[in-house]
Amino acid sequence: MFNVTTKSMQWGEEKLTLETGKIARQADGCVIATLGETSVLCAVTFAKTQKPGQDFFPLTVHYGEKYYAAGKVPGGFFKREARPTEKETLTSRLIDRPIRPLFVPGFKNEVLVICTVLSHDLVNDPDMVAMIGASAALTISGVPFMGPIGACRVGFVDGEYILNPEIDDMHDLRNKPEQRLDLVVAGTKDAVMMVESEAYELTEEEMLGAVNFAHEQIQPVIDLIIDFAEDCAKEPFDYQPADYSELYEAVAKAGEKLMRKAFAITDKQERTTAVAEAREAIKAALTDEQLADENLGSAMKKLEASILRGDVVKTGKRIDGRDTTTVRPITSETGLLPRTHGSALFTRGETQGLVVTTLGTGDDEQMIDALQGMYKSNFMLHYNFPPYSVGEVGRFGFTGRREIGHGKLAWRALQAVLPPATDFPYTIRVVSEITESNGSSSMASVCGGSLSMMDAGVPLKAPVAGVAMGLILEDSGDYAILTDILGDEDHLGDMDFKVAGTDKGITSLQMDIKVAGITPDIMDKALAQAKDARLHILGEMANALTEAGEFSAHAPRIETMQIPTDKIREVIGSGGKVIREIVEVSGAKVDINDEGIIKIASPNAEAIQKAYDMINSIVAEPEEGKIYRGKVVKIVDFGAFVNFFGKRDGLVHVSQIENRRLNHPSDVLKEGQEVWVKLLGFDDRGKVRLAMKMVDQETGKEITEDKE
Repeated sequence: MFNVTTKSMQWGEEKLTLETGKIARQADGCVIATLGETSVLCAVTFAKTQKPGQDFFPLTVHYGEKYYAAGKVPGGFFKREARPTEKETLTSRLIDRPIRPLFVPGFKNEVLVICTVLSHDLVNDPDMVAMIGASAALTISGVPFMGPIGACRVGFVDGEYILNPEIDDMHDLRNKPEQRLDLVVAGTKDAVMMVESEAYELTEEEMLGAVNFAHEQIQPVIDLIIDFAEDCAKEPFDYQPADYSELYEAVAKAGEKLMRKAFAITDKQERTTAVAEAREAIKAALTDEQLADENLGSAMKKLEASILRGDVVKTGKRIDGRDTTTVRPITSETGLLPRTHGSALFTRGETQGLVVTTLGTGDDEQMIDALQGMYKSNFMLHYNFPPYSVGEVGRFGFTGRREIGHGKLAWRALQAVLPPATDFPYTIRVVSEITESNGSSSMASVCGGSLSMMDAGVPLKAPVAGVAMGLILEDSGDYAILTDILGDEDHLGDMDFKVAGTDKGITSLQMDIKVAGITPDIMDKALAQAKDARLHILGEMANALTEAGEFSAHAPRIETMQIPTDKIREVIGSGGKVIREIVEVSGAKVDINDEGIIKIASPNAEAIQKAYDMINSIVAEPEEGKIYRGKVVKIVDFGAFVNFFGKRDGLVHVSQIENRRLNHPSDVLKEGQEVWVKLLGFDDRGKVRLAMKMVDQETGKEITEDKE
């Protein structure tokens, strides 16, 4: 009934297996990829005809994690998987980015890639398994795909690169100083296609070494996919790229001069208008048959690209007048918004981000329900890209994949310099509002985020800056690396290479390319050029702020205290009774975790101190020989019981009340009276022994000599 093909290999510490022919046989290609006991089903389908008038490549990638894969039941009321999580969205983008450039140029049939996590061993991250499975499924499907690609994750510990480290090793790297890198690389046999990383001030040499190490490690994976495809691949889809050379010649003849003149305008809005007018002029000069040609859009884009790209490679001059290494003018401001905890406006050329920081308490931490378990995050970065930032009228609604991806890139860049939670016990939320955009708004979010957090008083280890690099690679092999690219240079160029970091090293690297890969030599030069730009931007940012400013008067104050874990129950009380009382009486917010770390938060210092004292009275132990202020709670024939330490009572024997003989303690004491007592110690049964006669009842100081 089944025609099953299976191929396996040992890859690092685990066995990698590809299988097809048993499940989802009606898909054009379906592969179940398994690493260890993590399995992902990857199915590919594609339309056999192109939609009329289709002028872009409609590739859609969906990555989904099923809770049953880890033996879990989804939370919420409906108890089923709902809208994609951030991890699922980011992984969908991760798969899309390296495969998109590898479809045959001109192919515009709809392609759908669905990756579903079926089993998760909580050791091997399914995102890498999904990338490999998607590559294999595309390779056997018959779709015109110039792959395969391989992918892997790389860690960096004690100067050694680690292939596919375990999930636990890569979680919460900020609190794992030994692990300095979380790098994902995808590539073909010959070149690297995509890079995504979170790093902790790695040098350019260390980062390049990690990328090269990853490219070496994916070679056997690519060989496995090729061997697999030789046994089970379908016949290639009969697709011939359209020949629109005559149409292109007509377009170039009609409008090359106008288009070149338009691209000579340095202002973005004026240039956009001029380019649109040039397009209309070209269309006016074409015949009805040429206007009806579905390749007209491709011919127009080819003309625009040839002008922009050719001029840069030949002359070194770009459409805004800069050379290849110059960063656009930068202006940085902080403290713009009076009631926010921290704010910054970062402007680089025609790209601008208004970035705001809010400091919260433990109650504000984000709860993340992942396959490997529930955990909290005390740092969030949210990126917003409204249509007005590019002068457009567009839909304004839910957060899209682009916003999530750009926000995560900025989050990774800034994560590396945050102070430990033990030193700065705040939840940090950074929001980047992109108010203008003409290239690299994610890097503006990094720069503005760094300044905004310092304005809020967050003691960052060092300021962070980011820059986007571009590449124009001609068929002749000539190329130009561009610093601080514009939107048009990103759109019509071959690479978007974003590097963020401090003056000591890289904290995040992301690379996307539109050609069949770049060489290590090009990447090396791009990293070196990016370092120069990053240091320049850090210098410009220093004009506004170089270190954490004064703590915001509007932010909550948080004090931390550590208590023994066996005292946690006493602080919480039965059903939370004690901790609720502390919050109500003091007016402060109190949060306690399983390690016995308590965070007390309030804008009012007196409220924090009151809560601290109440908690301390519960968990602290009285010290022998120390003097305490107490209250008489009960009088008996042989002495008086005094509440002197939280809820602790002790006995002052009648002989220890005064330096004279008393007939009865009530001769000098009454219930409710406040007295000073000294803790003499504990008897054999643990009872507390107190004394009053050794303490001056007016001053509370110990009497060194008995008074007659």
